[in-house]
Amino acid sequence: MIGSGSFTHLEYSGLDTTLNPMPQPNLNRRKYSCLIVDDDAMFARMAAQVVRDEGGVPTIVADIASARQVTDSQLFDLILLDNHLPDGKGYEYYDRLARCNPNAPIVMITGIPDLGEAVNLTRNGLFDYLTKPVTVDALGACLRRAQLRLAAGNIASVGDEFFGDSSPIRELLTQLRQAAKHPSSTVLLTGETGAGKDMAARKLHQLTHKDENAPFIAVNCAALPADIFESELFGAERGAFTGADKNRGGLVAAAAGGTLFLDEIGEVPLVLQGKLLRLLDAREYRSLGSTGNQQFRGRFVAATNKKLDQEVAAGRFRSDLLYRLDVFSVELPPLRQRRSDIPGLAELLLSQLASRYDRAKPMLRPEDLSALEAHSFPGNVRELRNVLERSLLRTDDESKWLMLDLSWLNRAGATSPGPVATAATSPDASPGALGEMERNLTAMEAQEYRLIRDTLRKTNGGIRRAAALIGLSPQSLLRRLEKWPELRPPKE
Repeated sequence: MIGSGSFTHLEYSGLDTTLNPMPQPNLNRRKYSCLIVDDDAMFARMAAQVVRDEGGVPTIVADIASARQVTDSQLFDLILLDNHLPDGKGYEYYDRLARCNPNAPIVMITGIPDLGEAVNLTRNGLFDYLTKPVTVDALGACLRRAQLRLAAGNIASVGDEFFGDSSPIRELLTQLRQAAKHPSSTVLLTGETGAGKDMAARKLHQLTHKDENAPFIAVNCAALPADIFESELFGAERGAFTGADKNRGGLVAAAAGGTLFLDEIGEVPLVLQGKLLRLLDAREYRSLGSTGNQQFRGRFVAATNKKLDQEVAAGRFRSDLLYRLDVFSVELPPLRQRRSDIPGLAELLLSQLASRYDRAKPMLRPEDLSALEAHSFPGNVRELRNVLERSLLRTDDESKWLMLDLSWLNRAGATSPGPVATAATSPDASPGALGEMERNLTAMEAQEYRLIRDTLRKTNGGIRRAAALIGLSPQSLLRRLEKWPELRPPKE
């Protein structure tokens, strides 16, 4: 779930420091409204309870006529629509419902799945397609994904870019919540460049401090010059050095009662690491020119994309400092391990970028979204943002669709880690085994084509099971089957 609340944010990325309010998502400040159109009373009651558990307010109607009546007078944030209703088919009512609630994710629910129907609805903007019986867990996961889509329309969601509903993200949030129970513990965030370590630090701050005014001080250690390292962190007394004409507080003092985030801590020169050791070990520091120690009361969070144990072995990082940092360690998953989060992230980032450039947000074509999900993104969320930003700047302001730079993705994909399969998991992955269709694909597309084909064979054409094994959402797999319909095994 996306967090709420706001906090004072001070980011140090050079010599200038400024106070900026950090906007936060407001989904939890207003319960979302959900219309449930289903004549199965037992399922409707179960769905309504799940909606309440996920922070929503449900409205239940049993037929299309009742749905038309309530949607004529009320807009809904989210809609669950049964396909087989007493007075008609849900898919026939879908277009009108979508027009009446243009920003609402719509989820079709059916006991008799139809691939062609699902593909057509997906092409027309359907958010998800669930097959009965629907479990509580599956419906809850779907609602959480829908809330992320809702957040994409709210530019205040900037602090939650790396969140989603994938298993790695749920595990990450569990670890952050556990760390939040111990406000004085030091937390070390590790992971690849662009994976969202700064966002994880902010989320931990939100979870830890109920006071929205608690300070969050981010220090980019790589950008902090060695000659002013101490004065910037610890402050300086008047006369402590040339130009010190007044007492000056440091970033550590500014973080009192909140969080001091030491980003890129692996870049701190060895000669300066001892200064941090005393701060983390004794929680004491002394401003330049002062004779007295001051206590720090708050949390230390550090982040690095380096393997600090290897840095210790190479003599570039102090082992005692590593021991003080690595009290509660959290590793952030790379984006390629949580591909099912990419649709929600893309929507969220596009909304933020469109707002930044003061223009309407274009939509992503299904085939472009499939290409994004297939790419391995070695640069993680930062790379995804870059792809979307460059594409947005190349898209006409009047265009309804984003002009995604697919040629760049294909070039990048050729040198980045393989997205889904290897020769070990795909026995006929050799070039000689490629069919005519596969020979017309890029290397990245051919690899994905083979994996989908082989996985669908294993699951006897089961969409949901195959999607779970591959690491995609069912909707994403359906989009690929629209492009490659021959991959779906024929019905018995």
